[in-house]
Amino acid sequence: MTLLESPGPQAASDPAPSLLALSQRCRAVAMAAARAVQGPLIEAFRSRMDIDTKVDFHDIVTIHDKATEERLIAFILREMPDSAILGEEGGATGSGRVQWYVDPIDGTANFARGLAFWCISIGAVVDGQILAGAILDPISGTMFSADLTGAWAGEVPLRARAAAQEREAVLITGYPVARDLRADGRAEALENFAQLAESFATLRRPGSAALSIAHVAAGWADAAAGFGVNPWDVTAAILILKQAGGSYHPLPLGKVAPDAADFLCPGYIATGQGANYPTLTRIAQGISDRRDAARARA
Repeated sequence: MTLLESPGPQAASDPAPSLLALSQRCRAVAMAAARAVQGPLIEAFRSRMDIDTKVDFHDIVTIHDKATEERLIAFILREMPDSAILGEEGGATGSGRVQWYVDPIDGTANFARGLAFWCISIGAVVDGQILAGAILDPISGTMFSADLTGAWAGEVPLRARAAAQEREAVLITGYPVARDLRADGRAEALENFAQLAESFATLRRPGSAALSIAHVAAGWADAAAGFGVNPWDVTAAILILKQAGGSYHPLPLGKVAPDAADFLCPGYIATGQGANYPTLTRIAQGISDRRDAARARA
């Protein structure tokens, strides 16, 4: 899939009344679930905590990730029993029409070290369509949310306005991390980073995909890009961005089929309205094409 072939807006222009009602119900449940775990996470933030690792020392987890996910799952299943939930920490739970993607703490490394850029992300999907999403920044108290009728920060409608040119724009990206150096080669990955740093007015690496995309949806950043995300990282954020008028371009990166749903793709470019960023487009598409080719050769 090339960027020019990426899917259009997630929401239908005239959704059926039953689907619209389900979308609004899912949004309400997602927001309520996130608010229900906000207090314990704020209390735990910047406290002493045990830290463990998953894949390697770059990928950490805390007892609060696991406990929060359990609370979120219990809340959602109590409110909407017809649900299947995929969480970052515990895998799949339940069965039903509504598929939830839950990240109890997106930005765990920040949370564990006391950096205030992390969030709770909850997205709802039915028949492959994202119906609702909520992303709560517990420290600022900002609730980003969307359903098939719009997107909001709190009660304020979101509009994803962006600078027209790269030299005026703020880009958020974690690229390259250690796995990118391995996948693309250190020289290639660092050259890609150098070109992005030189082309954009500002480049930031804050450490949460969900919250980064929400900032693009709010117009606080102009673009975000990632090359190693999971469905629980981006499902809610995709709908929030699109309903705010922004664009989301999924990248398969040699890991999923070219026609996979955007929330299942491990890479993305997220931009606000009016963005025209050729360097970012070229580099991101090149990374995805090369990883696709490497997978085909394997």
